[in-house]
Amino acid sequence: MEEEEEAASKPALPDAFLDFLKENGLDPSIYSESQSTPRYIRLKPGFEDRIEEIEAEIKCKLEEVEWLPGFYALPPDVQIANSNAYREGKIYGIDAASGAAVSALSISAGDHVLDLCAAPGAKLCMISDLLGNSGSVTGVDVSSHRLAACRTMLQKYALGNRCRLFVADGTTFSLVPTRNYAGESTWEENATFKEWTSRRPWKERKEAARVRKNGAVRSGNQLPELIYYGRHSGVAGLTKSELYQTFRDSEYLSCGYDKVLVDAECTHDGSIKHVQKFEQWGWETLQRRVLDAERSDSLTVLQLKLLTNGFRLLKSGGILVYSTCRCLLLFAPLTFRTLRMKDIRLYFANFRFLLISLTVAQNEDVVKQFLEGNPCAELQVIDAAENWPCKNGRVPDTLRFDPVTSKTSGLFVAKFSKLTI
Repeated sequence: MEEEEEAASKPALPDAFLDFLKENGLDPSIYSESQSTPRYIRLKPGFEDRIEEIEAEIKCKLEEVEWLPGFYALPPDVQIANSNAYREGKIYGIDAASGAAVSALSISAGDHVLDLCAAPGAKLCMISDLLGNSGSVTGVDVSSHRLAACRTMLQKYALGNRCRLFVADGTTFSLVPTRNYAGESTWEENATFKEWTSRRPWKERKEAARVRKNGAVRSGNQLPELIYYGRHSGVAGLTKSELYQTFRDSEYLSCGYDKVLVDAECTHDGSIKHVQKFEQWGWETLQRRVLDAERSDSLTVLQLKLLTNGFRLLKSGGILVYSTCRCLLLFAPLTFRTLRMKDIRLYFANFRFLLISLTVAQNEDVVKQFLEGNPCAELQVIDAAENWPCKNGRVPDTLRFDPVTSKTSGLFVAKFSKLTI
């Protein structure tokens, strides 16, 4: 009886939307399941013997994620921010699906890894965790304030020793790993990078403030802005000419990155919490930021450019993982209850735009276009995924995570290797 009443209280999904879900291979029950999806944390290596202490602090039993080492699940309503374990950097929040994307890179000791869309930083921390005391990781993001949050995370968790962060356009970023710097200096004297400090020159702080005030967007022809580098990242002691030297595309085959992660920007309509913001912001904002067909078209172009450039920077035999959040939950039940009826009619009048912005267009279609334009790219089977709770994508060897099948947030993952042709 209670189940019947609960089902009756939930707004029915429109037939048009159900047809859309079927066309994209999505289970409608994802809308109820997503409300109870666990939250996940990763335990920093070396603190495995502190599990009971952490459980006592957060007053919750941690459930080990058997298919993803170092990850633990906890109920979605449990808060960790006030715990000593969180404040002291013993644990950090990262969804298990995102952890799977990093795991698909098969990071080995000594690898030089590029995270081309690094913000907000959880995957960057995991990469640094896996590298340990070898190799290097380069984080890139076009947003200076979001990348600054990455810097804060790396310092908080003491994971930035071999990391460098650049504010840059990921579609044009061209700097090689730290192992490959060489050449004669052509810059002014005193241009050598010393050990990193958070104190920047007054002129640099003033320019950064001006950029924030004007809302300026970094263009592709600007030099990447180095905002952080660890003691053993390979930057200290270099001249600016060594840091910013250019290479021909063919040279990346030998001096590029061993592993590249392209966690590309998406419409961010895969999150119920994100959708609920529009209940305060209004329908016009939702229409402009999510349903607009022109914006969706430009976003898929951006995703393809990020994937293409990330692959360009990969060395021969290297591995690239492309992932995007699965944009599944645009029609949250709460939205149906609170939107006015005329807004709901307008919502479905614009339904055709969803086919452009959701799921396949930002995932499988991007992969197909990329493979068509890059004959030296080969899709790889993700060996670690044999025991992962996920589905196959519409392109062979690609994977899909969702709240129903995986008990995680939605994510699409594809793994490529770079062949020598």
